[in-house]
Amino acid sequence: MKIYTKGGDAGETGLFGGTRVPKDDLRIRTYGTLDELNALLGLILAELVGVEGSDEVKSRLLRVQGELFQLGAELATPRGKSPAMELIGGSQVDLLEKEIDKMDGALPALKNFILPGGTRASAWAHLARTVSRRAERELIPLHRAEPVRQVVLQYFNRLSDYLFVTARYLNHQAQGQDIPWVGR
Repeated sequence: MKIYTKGGDAGETGLFGGTRVPKDDLRIRTYGTLDELNALLGLILAELVGVEGSDEVKSRLLRVQGELFQLGAELATPRGKSPAMELIGGSQVDLLEKEIDKMDGALPALKNFILPGGTRASAWAHLARTVSRRAERELIPLHRAEPVRQVVLQYFNRLSDYLFVTARYLNHQAQGQDIPWVGR
């Protein structure tokens, strides 16, 4: 199979099922941002190669990468058609919350705003958090135009919180510290 199809040369792309839409369609922009977020999670995982004690975080991030593919497939499926894969449900949102609580319980209490940074893996997680927020901002106008399932909105809202706590947790695991923001 060839990587290039030439089908997008005129500025359109295909959704699952063959429907053609402009490449700047809300759906395409939203799941394109999911793809970008997924690549950032890959960078975090690359930073954790060989890092002792990171297996649990790596396992979680790999699962989230898979969930992002599921969400992307759902968004790439035209309204009224069923995606060819299992949909994200409330159990995935609950799991994000449980993992947020577990990581947060191991961290010192947050007493002020923090700046993105610390370890490279943590800095990548902070960047992933901002891309997750952008994906959520792109999802909202899509939801207004073509309603998406409520659980998809919930998942995105939790995911940025999850990535924030993951960034802090990665610093903590590396015996690093969050960088406090000091206002003037």
